[in-house]
Amino acid sequence: MRSLWSPSLVFGGAIFLRVVLFCYGLFQDAYSPLKYTDIDYFVFTDAARYVARGRSPYDRETYRYTPLLAWFLIPTTWSGGAWFSFGKGVFATADILTGWLLVLILRSQTGGNMSLKNSLKFASIWLLNPMVATISTRGSSEGLLGVMVISLLWAIINRHIKLAGVLLGLAVHFKIYPFIYAPAILLYLSSDPAATKGASTMYAKYVVPIFSNDNIAMTISSLVTFAGLNLAMYMLYGYSFLQHTYLHHVIRIDHRHNFSPYNILLYLSSSSPTASHTFHFESIAFIPQLLLSAVLIPLVLAKRNLPGTMLAQTFAFVALNKVCTSQYFIWFLMLVPIYLPDSSLLSKPRLGITAGALWVGAQALWLWQGYELEFLGRSTFVPGLWGSGLLFYVVNMWILGIIVGDIGKKPMNAVSVCRVGDEKLLAKESKG
Repeated sequence: MRSLWSPSLVFGGAIFLRVVLFCYGLFQDAYSPLKYTDIDYFVFTDAARYVARGRSPYDRETYRYTPLLAWFLIPTTWSGGAWFSFGKGVFATADILTGWLLVLILRSQTGGNMSLKNSLKFASIWLLNPMVATISTRGSSEGLLGVMVISLLWAIINRHIKLAGVLLGLAVHFKIYPFIYAPAILLYLSSDPAATKGASTMYAKYVVPIFSNDNIAMTISSLVTFAGLNLAMYMLYGYSFLQHTYLHHVIRIDHRHNFSPYNILLYLSSSSPTASHTFHFESIAFIPQLLLSAVLIPLVLAKRNLPGTMLAQTFAFVALNKVCTSQYFIWFLMLVPIYLPDSSLLSKPRLGITAGALWVGAQALWLWQGYELEFLGRSTFVPGLWGSGLLFYVVNMWILGIIVGDIGKKPMNAVSVCRVGDEKLLAKESKG
């Protein structure tokens, strides 16, 4: 009898799940006043329509993304109703590709040299996850980002450094946040034993490796890709590109459907006069967020385990973001299958169940308050939304502490960053 955890069944099930949700979405959009398709998908396709007519995608109000996304979705403007769903198909396909890459990583040395069966089990956390499938079939572009980030991780652990640099530059251009991975990757690569062999001083041991050939190649390829894409977009669309793709997110005020503890402050800020002398906290809310996710976590964890470090970084970034919505959870969920096998959340079932229940429960409490506010017209801002937002933040910080603790217990994993063929040499040296 064929195993339930065969590639054909797992990937077939993942595709079937997305096809069912896609068809259901067509039905709900046609017959229900509450649409299945994400409002952002209409923004994407409207921008694509402007591009197809030779205009700027930023002529569509609230389009805050790279023009590449609008270009990519030009087929949605072609005649025939079926073409409108082209983007959903692409995003769902990206989910499947991400799952395939997860299997490859889990079967690698960094992923624990798992068997195909076990790697499929853990990859199913992504592939067969209804939340992931729903988000992509509703028309969210997070699936494309998932392919970029997991491809980046795969390229790093397989020492395709220049490719990794290109992927990092593309990912940061597409969505700003992946830049937080750059410090972790550079520190991870600098832990190659060949770079510190014979080092006799602190400078030679910790500073010199940062300027290794791999790090230089990684830095140059990522910067060239990022700068090249940005220069091309700026030449085509001018300041509007910079304003809507990057600068807008620094001063962004979005208090709807926002789990962040900043939610009520954003609401009050959005309703206050915009006098020049008024201090707007949203312009500096990113400071503690970036300090933790882009500096402290990489410094402490990067040389121990790169996938786990990237998960901790992303989890911290989302939890501390001034705008925190459900689709942002996809950013760290794609990394969970690589972290989970050796985690205390799995080795201690009671801890794992408690963490999962609290995480879901805190969201449910916030959603209940949001439902009463938006659908029943009751003022639940304080203490309802504010208190539930703080509770969700506390739960997230507790879970982040578990993740950091798990990764911090791992040894400095020198073997996993070495080139193919170095493993036997390292094993021999460690025995000697």
